[in-house]
Amino acid sequence: MPFPEAPKVIYKRNPLVQVICQLRFPPILRIDTEAPAGFQECIRRDFPEFEEKEETRLGLSLPQRIQKDMAAELLREVIPSRTKNYEFASQDRVWRVNLTRSFIALSTSKYRRGSEFNQKLEAPVRALREMYKPAYFSRIGLRYVDVIKRSALGLRGVSWNELLKPAVLGLLSWRGVSENIATLEGKCEIRLEDEKSMARIVTGLVESEGNDEECFMIDTDFFNTDRTEIGDVRRMLEYFQVRGSRLIQWFITERLHAAMEPEEL
Repeated sequence: MPFPEAPKVIYKRNPLVQVICQLRFPPILRIDTEAPAGFQECIRRDFPEFEEKEETRLGLSLPQRIQKDMAAELLREVIPSRTKNYEFASQDRVWRVNLTRSFIALSTSKYRRGSEFNQKLEAPVRALREMYKPAYFSRIGLRYVDVIKRSALGLRGVSWNELLKPAVLGLLSWRGVSENIATLEGKCEIRLEDEKSMARIVTGLVESEGNDEECFMIDTDFFNTDRTEIGDVRRMLEYFQVRGSRLIQWFITERLHAAMEPEEL
């Protein structure tokens, strides 16, 4: 088991700055060619704000002579393409739904518990199913972005060694070296025990917005790229949510755990 079992808790002083669930599906061109009025009506009570954006996939323009000799799949990767991204937000913009021709996503900047998040996702997924009938989901991802800011936890001046485990700190855990490290970033992918899902973990030092305080980021993306039926989404998310809770508790020390004021569920 990659992450040891731990009690289910919620933190009063939660370091999460963003949680995102993205569900990818085979492209549905109708989403690009007509306004999603029916979809909006299904979710407008919870997500009344609307904004339409256009995204450009980064690519490389090539002469027609070269394009003719390239395989279609490779050509799609190097030629820029534009797609519409419809954003529906709660009135306070804490919760957001994004819809494109190839994915739907739910994000929040104020995450408390998985059950609340899953409930918020129900209406957008139901609307997607009713309006566009995707065949299946090709990728399910749940991403947690934690930024540990010591001053917000009453831990200003406390070394990272006292707050985070050596496995996540890397060179930052070495005395005599840590004080001279200007930047730090680590990345790894861990296979989960179902042997189908992965956790991509990016860690490192970052600066907090508004000042120069040194913070530590733990950015974890749990994902599965197997074909998933729409009715199985909640089960997969709950599986990821349990691993997310275990992971953060595995990374932090008892001192940081206590400072974040845990409440057992």
